[in-house]
Amino acid sequence: MLGYSYRDAGVDIEAGDKVVKLIKPAVAKTFRPGVLGGIGGFGGLFSLDINKYSDPVLVSGTDGVGTKLCLAFQMNRHNTIGQDVVAMCANDVLVQGAEPLFFLDYLAVGKNIPERVAEIVAGVAEGCQMAGCALIGGETAEMPGFYAEDEYDIAGFAVGAVNKTDLINGSKIRSGDLLLGLNSSGLHSNGYSLVRKIFESYALDTVFPELAEPLGDVLLRPTRIYVKKILPLLPSGKILGMVHVTGGGLTENIPRILPEGLGVQINSRSWEVPPIFNLIQNLGQVAQAEMYRTFNMGVGFILIIHSEAKDQISEILANQGETCFLLGQVISGGGVRYD
Repeated sequence: MLGYSYRDAGVDIEAGDKVVKLIKPAVAKTFRPGVLGGIGGFGGLFSLDINKYSDPVLVSGTDGVGTKLCLAFQMNRHNTIGQDVVAMCANDVLVQGAEPLFFLDYLAVGKNIPERVAEIVAGVAEGCQMAGCALIGGETAEMPGFYAEDEYDIAGFAVGAVNKTDLINGSKIRSGDLLLGLNSSGLHSNGYSLVRKIFESYALDTVFPELAEPLGDVLLRPTRIYVKKILPLLPSGKILGMVHVTGGGLTENIPRILPEGLGVQINSRSWEVPPIFNLIQNLGQVAQAEMYRTFNMGVGFILIIHSEAKDQISEILANQGETCFLLGQVISGGGVRYD
Protein backbone atom coordinates (compact mmCIF):
# COMPACT_ATOMS: atom_id res chain seq x y z
CA MET A 1 0.00 0.00 0.00
CA LEU A 2 1.32 3.39 -1.02
CA GLY A 3 1.55 6.10 1.63
CA TYR A 4 -0.37 9.36 1.59
CA SER A 5 0.73 12.25 -0.60
CA TYR A 6 0.36 15.99 -0.06
CA ARG A 7 -2.38 15.95 -2.68
CA ASP A 8 -4.27 13.33 -0.64
CA ALA A 9 -4.25 15.87 2.20
CA GLY A 10 -5.80 18.48 -0.09
CA VAL A 11 -2.75 20.47 -1.26
CA ASP A 12 -2.06 20.43 -5.00
CA ILE A 13 1.51 21.52 -5.75
CA GLU A 14 0.96 21.23 -9.50
CA ALA A 15 -1.97 23.65 -9.26
CA GLY A 16 0.34 26.13 -7.53
CA ASP A 17 2.84 25.83 -10.37
CA LYS A 18 0.04 26.47 -12.87
CA VAL A 19 -0.99 29.61 -11.00
CA VAL A 20 2.51 31.07 -11.35
CA LYS A 21 2.42 30.49 -15.12
CA LEU A 22 -1.04 32.03 -15.43
CA ILE A 23 -0.26 35.21 -13.48
CA LYS A 24 3.17 36.04 -14.93
CA PRO A 25 1.87 38.19 -17.85
CA ALA A 26 -0.37 40.30 -15.57
CA VAL A 27 2.39 40.72 -12.99
CA ALA A 28 4.94 41.74 -15.63
CA LYS A 29 2.73 44.67 -16.68
CA THR A 30 3.19 46.22 -13.22
CA PHE A 31 6.99 46.34 -13.33
CA ARG A 32 8.60 49.76 -13.07
CA PRO A 33 12.17 51.03 -12.82
CA GLY A 34 13.76 49.56 -9.71
CA VAL A 35 12.36 46.05 -10.04
CA LEU A 36 15.10 43.41 -10.03
CA GLY A 37 14.21 39.98 -11.36
CA GLY A 38 10.71 38.57 -11.60
CA ILE A 39 8.30 36.62 -9.43
CA GLY A 40 9.04 33.16 -8.10
CA GLY A 41 12.04 33.89 -5.90
CA PHE A 42 12.20 33.71 -2.14
CA GLY A 43 11.88 37.48 -1.89
CA GLY A 44 10.97 40.41 -4.13
CA LEU A 45 13.82 42.72 -5.04
CA PHE A 46 13.61 46.47 -5.57
CA SER A 47 16.42 49.01 -5.99
CA LEU A 48 15.65 52.46 -4.60
CA ASP A 49 16.53 55.43 -6.83
CA ILE A 50 18.95 57.36 -4.59
CA ASN A 51 19.03 60.27 -7.03
CA LYS A 52 15.31 60.82 -6.55
CA TYR A 53 15.33 59.86 -2.86
CA SER A 54 18.53 61.29 -1.42
CA ASP A 55 17.24 61.22 2.17
CA PRO A 56 14.60 58.50 1.94
CA VAL A 57 11.99 57.42 4.43
CA LEU A 58 10.28 54.14 3.63
CA VAL A 59 6.55 54.13 4.34
CA SER A 60 4.66 50.85 4.56
CA GLY A 61 1.01 49.93 4.80
CA THR A 62 -0.84 46.64 5.15
CA ASP A 63 -4.51 45.72 4.98
CA GLY A 64 -7.08 43.27 3.70
CA VAL A 65 -10.55 43.48 2.21
CA GLY A 66 -12.66 42.24 5.12
CA THR A 67 -16.10 40.75 4.78
CA LYS A 68 -16.61 42.32 1.36
CA LEU A 69 -15.10 39.00 0.28
CA CYS A 70 -18.38 37.29 1.19
CA LEU A 71 -20.05 39.15 -1.68
CA ALA A 72 -17.37 38.01 -4.10
CA PHE A 73 -18.04 34.42 -3.01
CA GLN A 74 -21.80 34.83 -3.41
CA MET A 75 -21.49 36.42 -6.86
CA ASN A 76 -18.60 34.20 -7.96
CA ARG A 77 -16.89 37.38 -9.16
CA HIS A 78 -13.24 37.68 -8.21
CA ASN A 79 -11.65 40.18 -10.59
CA THR A 80 -12.17 43.32 -8.48
CA ILE A 81 -11.13 42.21 -5.00
CA GLY A 82 -7.47 42.61 -5.92
CA GLN A 83 -7.97 46.31 -6.66
CA ASP A 84 -9.54 46.69 -3.22
CA VAL A 85 -6.56 45.25 -1.37
CA VAL A 86 -4.08 47.39 -3.31
CA ALA A 87 -6.17 50.51 -2.76
CA MET A 88 -6.41 50.00 0.99
CA CYS A 89 -2.62 49.85 1.25
CA ALA A 90 -1.46 52.28 -1.47
CA ASN A 91 -3.85 55.06 -0.41
CA ASP A 92 -2.61 54.76 3.18
CA VAL A 93 1.03 55.05 2.06
CA LEU A 94 0.12 58.07 -0.06
CA VAL A 95 -1.27 59.93 2.97
CA GLN A 96 2.28 60.33 4.31
CA GLY A 97 3.37 61.97 1.04
CA ALA A 98 5.06 58.79 -0.17
CA GLU A 99 5.04 57.32 -3.66
CA PRO A 100 4.04 53.64 -3.54
CA LEU A 101 6.90 51.63 -5.06
CA PHE A 102 6.04 47.98 -4.69
CA PHE A 103 3.36 45.63 -3.40
CA LEU A 104 3.15 42.03 -2.20
CA ASP A 105 0.02 39.99 -1.62
CA TYR A 106 -0.91 36.99 0.50
CA LEU A 107 -3.76 34.80 -0.69
CA ALA A 108 -5.00 31.90 1.45
CA VAL A 109 -7.45 29.51 -0.25
CA GLY A 110 -9.41 26.47 0.75
CA LYS A 111 -8.77 24.88 -2.64
CA ASN A 112 -6.31 26.11 -5.23
CA ILE A 113 -8.31 26.57 -8.41
CA PRO A 114 -5.67 28.10 -10.72
CA GLU A 115 -8.08 30.01 -12.96
CA ARG A 116 -9.79 31.64 -9.97
CA VAL A 117 -6.49 32.50 -8.30
CA ALA A 118 -5.28 34.00 -11.58
CA GLU A 119 -8.45 36.11 -11.74
CA ILE A 120 -7.85 37.41 -8.22
CA VAL A 121 -4.18 38.19 -8.86
CA ALA A 122 -5.04 39.88 -12.17
CA GLY A 123 -7.14 42.29 -10.09
CA VAL A 124 -4.18 42.88 -7.80
CA ALA A 125 -1.99 43.59 -10.83
CA GLU A 126 -4.54 46.00 -12.27
CA GLY A 127 -4.68 47.83 -8.93
CA CYS A 128 -0.89 48.04 -8.88
CA GLN A 129 -0.91 49.61 -12.33
CA MET A 130 -3.44 52.18 -11.11
CA ALA A 131 -1.19 52.95 -8.14
CA GLY A 132 2.01 52.97 -10.19
CA CYS A 133 3.61 50.32 -7.97
CA ALA A 134 5.15 47.01 -8.94
CA LEU A 135 3.79 43.65 -7.85
CA ILE A 136 7.13 42.03 -6.98
CA GLY A 137 6.01 39.00 -5.01
CA GLY A 138 3.33 37.22 -3.08
CA GLU A 139 2.18 33.93 -1.64
CA THR A 140 -0.72 31.62 -2.36
CA ALA A 141 -1.32 29.19 0.49
CA GLU A 142 -3.68 26.25 0.06
CA MET A 143 -5.22 25.49 3.46
CA PRO A 144 -7.79 22.66 3.23
CA GLY A 145 -9.83 22.21 6.36
CA PHE A 146 -9.19 25.79 7.44
CA TYR A 147 -11.09 27.50 4.63
CA ALA A 148 -14.02 26.03 2.73
CA GLU A 149 -13.17 25.04 -0.85
CA ASP A 150 -14.94 28.07 -2.32
CA GLU A 151 -13.55 30.59 0.19
CA TYR A 152 -10.33 32.54 0.51
CA ASP A 153 -8.81 35.51 2.27
CA ILE A 154 -6.45 38.09 0.83
CA ALA A 155 -4.16 40.67 2.39
CA GLY A 156 -1.23 42.66 1.16
CA PHE A 157 1.25 45.37 1.90
CA ALA A 158 2.74 48.29 0.02
CA VAL A 159 6.05 50.06 0.50
CA GLY A 160 6.61 53.62 -0.65
CA ALA A 161 9.30 56.25 -0.32
CA VAL A 162 9.47 59.97 0.40
CA ASN A 163 12.34 62.28 1.22
CA LYS A 164 12.36 63.09 4.91
CA THR A 165 11.87 66.82 4.29
CA ASP A 166 8.75 66.05 2.23
CA LEU A 167 6.96 63.89 4.79
CA ILE A 168 3.37 64.96 5.38
CA ASN A 169 2.28 64.40 8.98
CA GLY A 170 -0.25 67.16 9.64
CA SER A 171 2.01 69.10 12.02
CA LYS A 172 1.67 72.29 9.92
CA ILE A 173 -2.14 72.32 9.99
CA ARG A 174 -3.66 75.40 11.64
CA SER A 175 -7.14 76.73 12.39
CA GLY A 176 -8.65 78.23 9.24
CA ASP A 177 -7.11 75.71 6.83
CA LEU A 178 -9.48 74.10 4.35
CA LEU A 179 -10.52 70.52 3.65
CA LEU A 180 -10.99 69.48 0.03
CA GLY A 181 -12.86 66.26 -0.60
CA LEU A 182 -12.52 63.76 -3.44
CA ASN A 183 -15.39 61.42 -4.28
CA SER A 184 -15.37 57.74 -3.38
CA SER A 185 -16.62 55.09 -5.79
CA GLY A 186 -19.10 53.92 -3.16
CA LEU A 187 -18.60 51.90 -0.02
CA HIS A 188 -14.97 51.05 -0.84
CA SER A 189 -13.99 48.25 1.60
CA ASN A 190 -15.40 49.25 4.98
CA GLY A 191 -18.59 48.66 6.93
CA TYR A 192 -19.54 45.45 5.14
CA SER A 193 -20.47 43.52 8.24
CA LEU A 194 -23.24 46.06 8.84
CA VAL A 195 -24.09 46.23 5.14
CA ARG A 196 -24.51 42.46 4.87
CA LYS A 197 -26.68 42.47 8.01
CA ILE A 198 -29.00 45.07 6.51
CA PHE A 199 -29.28 43.39 3.08
CA GLU A 200 -29.27 39.77 4.26
CA SER A 201 -32.88 39.21 3.17
CA TYR A 202 -32.36 40.71 -0.31
CA ALA A 203 -30.98 38.91 -3.35
CA LEU A 204 -27.86 40.52 -4.82
CA ASP A 205 -29.59 40.89 -8.19
CA THR A 206 -32.28 43.09 -6.61
CA VAL A 207 -32.59 46.42 -8.41
CA PHE A 208 -33.67 49.14 -5.98
CA PRO A 209 -35.17 52.24 -7.69
CA GLU A 210 -32.62 54.39 -5.87
CA LEU A 211 -29.72 52.46 -7.37
CA ALA A 212 -30.93 51.66 -10.90
CA GLU A 213 -28.51 48.71 -11.08
CA PRO A 214 -28.23 45.37 -9.28
CA LEU A 215 -27.42 45.62 -5.59
CA GLY A 216 -24.45 43.26 -5.88
CA ASP A 217 -22.81 45.42 -8.56
CA VAL A 218 -23.01 48.45 -6.30
CA LEU A 219 -21.73 46.64 -3.23
CA LEU A 220 -18.82 44.95 -5.03
CA ARG A 221 -17.62 48.10 -6.82
CA PRO A 222 -13.87 48.38 -6.09
CA THR A 223 -12.14 50.99 -3.97
CA ARG A 224 -10.74 54.02 -5.77
CA ILE A 225 -6.97 54.42 -5.95
CA TYR A 226 -6.01 58.09 -5.63
CA VAL A 227 -2.24 57.86 -6.10
CA LYS A 228 -1.90 59.19 -9.64
CA LYS A 229 -4.31 62.05 -8.92
CA ILE A 230 -2.49 63.18 -5.79
CA LEU A 231 1.22 62.72 -6.54
CA PRO A 232 1.34 65.69 -8.99
CA LEU A 233 0.08 67.95 -6.17
CA LEU A 234 2.86 67.14 -3.73
CA PRO A 235 5.74 69.13 -5.27
CA SER A 236 3.71 72.32 -4.76
CA GLY A 237 4.27 72.06 -1.02
CA LYS A 238 0.67 73.16 -0.50
CA ILE A 239 -0.63 69.91 0.98
CA LEU A 240 -0.56 70.09 4.80
CA GLY A 241 -2.34 66.83 5.51
CA MET A 242 -4.23 64.01 3.82
CA VAL A 243 -6.87 61.54 4.98
CA HIS A 244 -7.79 58.19 3.48
CA VAL A 245 -11.37 57.66 4.66
CA THR A 246 -11.55 53.99 5.66
CA GLY A 247 -12.88 52.17 8.73
CA GLY A 248 -14.16 54.79 11.16
CA GLY A 249 -15.55 56.98 8.41
CA LEU A 250 -15.20 60.75 8.42
CA THR A 251 -15.69 61.01 12.16
CA GLU A 252 -12.76 58.80 13.19
CA ASN A 253 -10.28 59.28 10.35
CA ILE A 254 -9.98 63.07 10.09
CA PRO A 255 -8.74 63.61 13.69
CA ARG A 256 -5.85 61.19 13.07
CA ILE A 257 -4.01 63.87 11.07
CA LEU A 258 -4.89 66.93 13.20
CA PRO A 259 -2.56 68.51 15.80
CA GLU A 260 -3.85 68.53 19.36
CA GLY A 261 -6.44 71.20 20.05
CA LEU A 262 -7.86 71.29 16.53
CA GLY A 263 -11.05 69.90 15.03
CA VAL A 264 -13.00 70.34 11.81
CA GLN A 265 -16.34 71.75 10.78
CA ILE A 266 -17.81 69.71 7.92
CA ASN A 267 -20.38 71.16 5.53
CA SER A 268 -22.48 68.06 4.93
CA ARG A 269 -24.27 69.83 2.05
CA SER A 270 -21.07 70.37 0.06
CA TRP A 271 -21.23 67.03 -1.74
CA GLU A 272 -23.90 64.63 -2.96
CA VAL A 273 -24.09 61.49 -0.84
CA PRO A 274 -24.38 58.46 -3.17
CA PRO A 275 -27.77 56.71 -3.04
CA ILE A 276 -26.37 53.49 -1.56
CA PHE A 277 -25.66 55.24 1.73
CA ASN A 278 -29.15 56.67 2.00
CA LEU A 279 -30.58 53.24 1.22
CA ILE A 280 -28.46 51.63 3.95
CA GLN A 281 -29.52 54.27 6.46
CA ASN A 282 -33.21 53.98 5.65
CA LEU A 283 -33.45 50.18 5.49
CA GLY A 284 -31.34 49.69 8.59
CA GLN A 285 -32.70 52.68 10.50
CA VAL A 286 -29.07 53.61 11.15
CA ALA A 287 -28.49 56.81 13.12
CA GLN A 288 -26.80 59.66 11.26
CA ALA A 289 -23.85 59.68 13.65
CA GLU A 290 -23.36 55.94 13.12
CA MET A 291 -23.36 56.39 9.36
CA TYR A 292 -20.61 59.04 9.51
CA ARG A 293 -18.37 56.99 11.79
CA THR A 294 -18.80 53.75 9.81
CA PHE A 295 -18.86 54.76 6.13
CA ASN A 296 -17.06 57.24 3.88
CA MET A 297 -20.45 58.68 2.82
CA GLY A 298 -19.10 59.37 -0.66
CA VAL A 299 -15.85 61.07 0.43
CA GLY A 300 -12.93 58.75 -0.22
CA PHE A 301 -9.91 61.04 0.22
CA ILE A 302 -9.35 64.44 1.82
CA LEU A 303 -6.70 67.12 1.34
CA ILE A 304 -5.99 69.76 3.99
CA ILE A 305 -4.53 72.97 2.56
CA HIS A 306 -4.01 76.66 3.28
CA SER A 307 -7.03 78.65 2.11
CA GLU A 308 -5.02 80.59 -0.49
CA ALA A 309 -4.04 77.32 -2.22
CA LYS A 310 -7.61 76.25 -2.96
CA ASP A 311 -7.77 77.53 -6.54
CA GLN A 312 -4.33 76.20 -7.46
CA ILE A 313 -5.00 72.72 -6.12
CA SER A 314 -8.48 72.60 -7.64
CA GLU A 315 -7.06 73.58 -11.03
CA ILE A 316 -4.35 70.89 -10.97
CA LEU A 317 -6.97 68.28 -10.12
CA ALA A 318 -9.33 69.57 -12.80
CA ASN A 319 -6.56 69.24 -15.40
CA GLN A 320 -6.42 65.55 -14.48
CA GLY A 321 -10.16 65.17 -14.87
CA GLU A 322 -10.72 65.09 -11.11
CA THR A 323 -13.21 67.27 -9.28
CA CYS A 324 -12.93 68.22 -5.63
CA PHE A 325 -15.24 70.10 -3.32
CA LEU A 326 -14.84 72.30 -0.26
CA LEU A 327 -15.62 69.79 2.46
CA GLY A 328 -15.04 72.00 5.48
CA GLN A 329 -12.59 73.95 7.60
CA VAL A 330 -10.17 73.35 10.45
CA ILE A 331 -11.34 74.95 13.70
CA SER A 332 -10.14 75.29 17.26
CA GLY A 333 -11.30 72.55 19.59
CA GLY A 334 -11.38 68.83 19.01
CA GLY A 335 -13.61 66.44 17.10
CA VAL A 336 -15.58 66.54 13.89
CA ARG A 337 -18.68 68.71 13.72
CA TYR A 338 -21.30 68.60 10.96
CA ASP A 339 -23.69 71.24 9.72
